[in-house]
Amino acid sequence: MKTIKYLLNTKVLLVFIASILIFSCSDEEEGVPTYETTPGQAVLLLPSHNQECEQGEVVENKADVTFSWEESADTERYNITVVNLVTKDITLNVGLTSNTTTIKLLRGYPYSWVVTSRNSGDVVTTSEVWKFYVTGDGVANSIPFPATLASPLSGATVKPVDGKVILEWESEATDVDGDELTFTIFADTVDGNQEPIEEWQNLTETSLEISVEDDTIYYWHIEVSDGVNTSISSVYTFRTGDYDSSAIDGTVVSTSQEVLAAIASAKPGEKIYIHGGDYIFDSTIDFDNSGSTGNVISLLVYPGDESRPKFDFSSMSENSSNRGIQLKGSFWYIKGIDVFGAGDNGMYIQGNNNIIEFCTFSENHDTGLQIGNGAANNTVLNCDSFYNADSTLENADGFACKLDAGTGNKFIGCRAWQNLDDGWDGYLRGADNISTIYENCWAFKNGLLKSGAVGAGDGNGFKTGGSDDKSLKHNAVYKNCISAGNTHDGFDHNSNRGDVTMYNCSAYSNGNNISFGTGNIANSLTIKNTASLAGGSSDSFEATTTDIANNSWQNNISIASDDFVSLDMDLLSSPRNVDGSLPSIDFMKLATGSDLIDAGVDVGIEFTGSAPDIGAFEK
Repeated sequence: MKTIKYLLNTKVLLVFIASILIFSCSDEEEGVPTYETTPGQAVLLLPSHNQECEQGEVVENKADVTFSWEESADTERYNITVVNLVTKDITLNVGLTSNTTTIKLLRGYPYSWVVTSRNSGDVVTTSEVWKFYVTGDGVANSIPFPATLASPLSGATVKPVDGKVILEWESEATDVDGDELTFTIFADTVDGNQEPIEEWQNLTETSLEISVEDDTIYYWHIEVSDGVNTSISSVYTFRTGDYDSSAIDGTVVSTSQEVLAAIASAKPGEKIYIHGGDYIFDSTIDFDNSGSTGNVISLLVYPGDESRPKFDFSSMSENSSNRGIQLKGSFWYIKGIDVFGAGDNGMYIQGNNNIIEFCTFSENHDTGLQIGNGAANNTVLNCDSFYNADSTLENADGFACKLDAGTGNKFIGCRAWQNLDDGWDGYLRGADNISTIYENCWAFKNGLLKSGAVGAGDGNGFKTGGSDDKSLKHNAVYKNCISAGNTHDGFDHNSNRGDVTMYNCSAYSNGNNISFGTGNIANSLTIKNTASLAGGSSDSFEATTTDIANNSWQNNISIASDDFVSLDMDLLSSPRNVDGSLPSIDFMKLATGSDLIDAGVDVGIEFTGSAPDIGAFEK
């Protein structure tokens, strides 16, 4: 029989289960008392673990499979998740009130399944994950289940002993047909798929010690064979080497409790190093203490860790008081943290002179990162904010320096995409005549949900300002910024009465690219060296005073798609460089021969050639 290989990624199941837990904790019903008791763990019964399952009615290539489990204590409802380990297709039944259900599944495939128990409280309990096989007509040999890689975990740093490390994985000794299984290790410094040496092939044990080089990144996976079919695990990475602990000048933390304790006790000049991994928090982290000039308090990723620290607040309910991080202190330097799932803002800054670098803010229920409460002179550098949305589908920006924010705040090298409301929001209430700077920032596809559907938010790329009485001034400077594919305005006036400057910016395919209308006009509007293409309607440039020169719509310049190497907006979300800087992409980069080259005017931004180019990128 011909051997068939299947690429299996067990991470799909784990990620999907995590998302189920996030959302299933947020739909408490009115009038139902909140449980203070954690629901019990469901004990799985059928289909049996690592066995062929019993099938009910068969229609063409699908069969009814009945799932059952023991009822768990203090449980009102169950969710069941079934994953096809080959196609990765996921079947989800939620809100079950009984401990059994029937699902139609494709025949001839291996599956995994898991049950979560929940009540009206905020905590859910997950069962073990079991695997089973649904046989099909003419299948003489079942596909073995993939191995689960156990050690080193992906992203780990491993200290070799005598130049060797031990690889460990989990698997049954036989498959559902009773065939004995053998294992082959693929481990290399390229991609984890290079031809293995003979000593790594056809193993019968689930661990092996291999020789490695120090300070090197390795990729590895396991192939499981029953002599006919082969299953392939996911690929993990690890790094060899060990950092001298004496070289780490600061506090090293690796648990949520240690993180909280270190932040609470931090003194000026102290450094806190966080190991990579998931850190679960169910309440706001308050940064109350402050550093000082020349003695900032630093929160950093532990050197050498391949994975980043993720602060997971997804167990929070949606509420305006449920911010993830509340930075009340000043002179903090925070770098390399992922903030996820807060019940309100991912991070709210109300201190001064802080630097937030190479962090992400995603799937929070309000703005990813917001500056307010008079906070001044903060710098947000090389950060991303995306997929932020509240349950009403009307609110949540990527970034915001708004309402009662202070002056002198900067956003440099940041990106905001697919946030429900705006990429950046500068609306004021309580502050007036403040100034904010945006350099090399990209706002794209805002107004769209994570799914790509259109939400009910405003959908602006950069909302420059605005206020309730339409009288407040938010002075804003945009340099080398891009706004593309936003559902409403790329650069939005919104009754901002301040001074707005745009140098070397690019706007493409927004509802309106540049919109400064005749109502409640800005005090001044300066636009130079800026490109505008394929907006949904004509641009408008109204202000009390204007200085608009050397742009793509002036001086007999004709802008068209062939002026650019690429107009693929998906490039804007490309992975960042290792140092956190923006990726080098072709989107809206000028093509050779474009009449936008050297067509600008000197505005103090470095350029090559006889004059600056028009647009965000210099040729």
